[in-house]
Amino acid sequence: MKPPAAKPATPRTRAIRVVPPSGPTAWLTSFTAAAMTFLCVFALSLSLASDRLANRWSEALARTATIRLSAPAEQVALQTEAILATLASTPGIKSFRAIDDAETRALLEPWFGPDLPIEDLPIPKLFEVIEDVPGYDSEGLRQRLTAEAPGAVLDDHTRWRRPLAEAAARIRLLGLLSIALIGATMAAMITLAARAALATNAEVIRVLRLVGAKDSYIARAFVRRFTLRAFSGATIGAVAGLAGVFALPAADAAGGFLTGLGFTGLSWFWPAALPPIAAIVAFFATRRAAFQKLKELT
Repeated sequence: MKPPAAKPATPRTRAIRVVPPSGPTAWLTSFTAAAMTFLCVFALSLSLASDRLANRWSEALARTATIRLSAPAEQVALQTEAILATLASTPGIKSFRAIDDAETRALLEPWFGPDLPIEDLPIPKLFEVIEDVPGYDSEGLRQRLTAEAPGAVLDDHTRWRRPLAEAAARIRLLGLLSIALIGATMAAMITLAARAALATNAEVIRVLRLVGAKDSYIARAFVRRFTLRAFSGATIGAVAGLAGVFALPAADAAGGFLTGLGFTGLSWFWPAALPPIAAIVAFFATRRAAFQKLKELT
């Protein structure tokens, strides 16, 4: 019984066979794509997580304010009543309350320990204010507090929200810059690998030219091979990067430092898009390098 006849090679497979399937250029291209994609996954994860954290803190502070009362002991009760009366008569305030000594001690306990003598220290009395919609006139409230309770200071958290917004914008910019640098590095390494492969196969290229092969045919062979190598390497790097993100400790185990780290919602699209993006980068980098090197070998 005769063995089945082999399928005839298509022009595409014949072109791919021009490039050696193994060697330094093969593992260099795949390793570079995998390593750069792995780093890109972490850059995206940290950038998105930091941005979400800054936005969450900013939103939490947007509708809250704090009043600090620093006054002589004999005037604290009187000015406390004046502050509460002022807040009760101010439109745009949803709720307010005075923070008692037990809650103040709990707030300071992480820094000073559980035995902090609140009653013996000149710690300001605090009031929490929750803003309603559309909100209150903060400048007008400050003036009223100054008149009714001279020791009261209104803090609407503006000085806290502004740095958070600036930090979020800079983190996004740094994330984009990191991804651009990673892409440029990958393109440079793949370009070097493609040029090395072309130089190594200079004799093969000359023979192909002698039998009538055009430079576009030879270039397609290298472009296809290196694009597939980059795509497969980037896929491995993306999977490894996601596994590394999943392996990080949970927020509770990390003491809240890694809160929100990872991808949520539509942000899962970005790790999945990295292998095709790496293939596109490899395609254009190899194509440019191939035609340049072929001109040199003319």
